[in-house]
Amino acid sequence: MGAGKTTVGRRLALRWRVGFRDTDLDVQDAERRTVSDIFVDEGEAYFREREHDALRVALETHAGVLAIGGGAVIDPRNRALLRDHLVVFLQVGLADAAARVGLGQGRPMLLGNVRSRMKSLLDERLPLYLEVADVHVATDGLAVDEVVEEVDRAVMAHMRAHAGDEEPGR
Repeated sequence: MGAGKTTVGRRLALRWRVGFRDTDLDVQDAERRTVSDIFVDEGEAYFREREHDALRVALETHAGVLAIGGGAVIDPRNRALLRDHLVVFLQVGLADAAARVGLGQGRPMLLGNVRSRMKSLLDERLPLYLEVADVHVATDGLAVDEVVEEVDRAVMAHMRAHAGDEEPGR
């Protein structure tokens, strides 16, 4: 949340000349409403099921850059799906995340005390992000172009280090 997954993902896809896909956008397209509206109308459990379906389909059919929602990692099924793929974790601290997402507009998980809720979500999700990530890039204080450069460098280094591995993404 506020790490720049979609923005950075789009730019990396252009740089690497591959397609880009975002599971939140896939869910919105399928549901014909925003993620926020889905949360309000149907609840988090309903959204998480749609998110899981979107992730499964995207991983089966898409070979480019895939951005996933910040909460996707809370579902163990999603973490299992991600194990066979190269995963980049864009880590953002509380101050930068709060500045980037504003006061929760369009962020259903931030309804209420925004800063406190954001801290709880970041704390809850951090171990899960670290569990699935092959590459970890800290984004605090970096402009989007700098994050793109860091991710590109880190992914290429990871791929060189793991060339010839039997298991994809590891």
